[in-house]
This record gives sequence, C-alpha cells and structure tokens, in this order.
Amino acid sequence: MISTELINTDWAPKAEKQGSLSPEMLNLIYQEKWFKLFVPKEFDGLGLTLPEALLLEEKIARLDASMGWTVTLCAGAGWFVGFLDEELSQVIFAYPKVCLAGSGFVGGKANRKGDHYEISGSWTYASGALHATYFTANCEMLEDGKALLDANGKPIVKAFILKKEEVEILDGWSYMGMIATGSHAFKTENLQVPLHRAFEILPEKVTRTESIFRYPFLQFAEATLAVNILGITKHLQRLISETFWKRHEFRKYGQKHLDYFLKLEKSCEMKLETARGRFFESVEFSWNELEIKGIISYKSLKSVSQSSRKLTQICREINSKMHPVAGLEAAKTHTELNRVWRDFNTVSQHALLIFPF
Repeated sequence: MISTELINTDWAPKAEKQGSLSPEMLNLIYQEKWFKLFVPKEFDGLGLTLPEALLLEEKIARLDASMGWTVTLCAGAGWFVGFLDEELSQVIFAYPKVCLAGSGFVGGKANRKGDHYEISGSWTYASGALHATYFTANCEMLEDGKALLDANGKPIVKAFILKKEEVEILDGWSYMGMIATGSHAFKTENLQVPLHRAFEILPEKVTRTESIFRYPFLQFAEATLAVNILGITKHLQRLISETFWKRHEFRKYGQKHLDYFLKLEKSCEMKLETARGRFFESVEFSWNELEIKGIISYKSLKSVSQSSRKLTQICREINSKMHPVAGLEAAKTHTELNRVWRDFNTVSQHALLIFPF
C-alpha cells in the first residue's frame, strides 16, 4: 500500500512530454491499487480511512505532482462507490485497472424519457481522462424536456456514470503545469443511459456502511487537495535548497547571504510543519469523532476546512519567499525544479482553496 519507494523520479519528464502518466506509473498504480484507495476490500480496493489515504497522497505528490494529483482525483471519483447502485459497483470495480475520472462542473443536461436518460453536455478538467474506464458527469435534470426544480426553485443536479466509449475526450489541457495529469475535457451528445447510472452525493443517499462514505464531501475534497499541495511544496522546497547550495559552489556567497538563506529556510520549514501538524490534527479529530459518534460536529468540519486553506496559503507563502534564491536555474524549462514550480503554480490555483477562509 505504501510502496512509494517504487516510484522512479526519472518517469516524470517522460510523462510530461507525452502529456499523460507513463505506462510505468500506471502499472505501479494498478499494482498498488491506488486508484481504489476508498473502494471497499470486497471490490478489491484498499478500503482506507481518510487519515491513511491523506498520508499516502502526500507521499506520492512529494515524489511527482502529476502522479499524486491523478491518483487523488481518480481515487476521489472512486469514492463515489459509496453512493452507487450495488450491482453497478460490482460491474465497474470488477476490472483490475478500473479508473474513474470526472468533473465537478455541471456541464450537461439529463432528460428522463421513460426507462432511460438522454444526456448531452461537455465537462472540463477531468484528470486522468486518457486512461479512465468510466467518467462521472454532473447534469441538470429534466423530465420529458421540462426542467426539474427543488423546493427553492433551483435546478436539481445529479451525477452520472458514463462509460469511456460513450464520451469523446476533448484536448483541452493547455496549461503550463500538471501536464502529465491529462486533465482534458469530455463531451457526449444524445447519449442514452439507464436510470440506475444516476446518483447523488447526499448523506441520505449513501448505499454503504463504511465511515468514509459518511465523511462530508466538501471537507473530503478540501483535505485531499491540500495534501497534494503540501507534497508538491515539500518537493519544491528541497529542490530550491539544493539549487542554492549548487550555486554557492560557484558563486561563493558571503556569510551575510548564507545566514539570510539559512534563516529563511528554517523559518519556511517551521511554518510548513506547523501548518501540516494542525491540518492532520484537525482531520484525525474529525475522523475519530465520526467513528465514535457517527457524525462530525460543525466545529470540527470548520476546523478541517480552515486548516486545509491555511496549509495551502502557507505553501504559497513559503514557495514565493524561497523561489528567488534559486536564481535563473529556476527558469530553465527543462529542469526538475522548473517543472515542479510550474506544477505547484498550476495546482494551487484550484478554486476550492483559493481563499484563506
């Protein structure tokens, strides 16, 4: 399960060049069942708790950002097993190389016509799209062409499971970083799917008994994204320090400059470890509360959200402070340092963690 030492750091440049995880990366993921972190063991998953999964996701992201992010997002989509029709789950997860990719964007409309839905739409940022076996897609609900509204007059939204052969992948990931995630868009038009492929991520719609599926989705998402940003930051901080000392071999910085760097490095390390500790403490507390009481208090959920955002803000702050000491080496596009810097400055733009509150 925690065989991150099997990750070869030489894989990353190749993966970035081809725009998707390499065969070596995928084989390791399948072998270790990392796309099935939260899938119950009866479906040949790992069945991890949230604290266990976060530690693993941090380790993978520290070794390679794109691999860590893809594992996290696809395993996160696999978490939806807790809300799916049981027979559908048995079919989906019977395949050893199963991978779910999806988008939180409400990009489609699902029109119920008798015993099926007709779905049309397009969805963005589906990390892992190139090797996904299924996609999840959020749709506004209609019945016989008429929009369905909730008690507040807002459109009812449900998620759907779509097979890879039912969607068209759109080459839409043209960003400077996280290139190997292959986070492309996808679309479908007038696709007919059976009724049981619709699901809702609501507490009252849980279909399994494991605690992980009763953990609120918002805090689940915030925490899993934050640990990726943490892992990438640890990688970036190490590379910046290594680059500084290599530059020192040639430039021979004076003691004043060395003292400044050492003080800065120590300060950044302490800030990061403090924020990391508080983050994991809040997650662990909320998890224990769920296991013991069957529900997580508002105070605990707020703590998880705040610590996730604070951790992300600290990562942005220390990376910004440390980056200049790497000099122009950090701007060479072919280097590991530059790749990790681009990855960080791409993934840290995620809408869920932009604000510190």
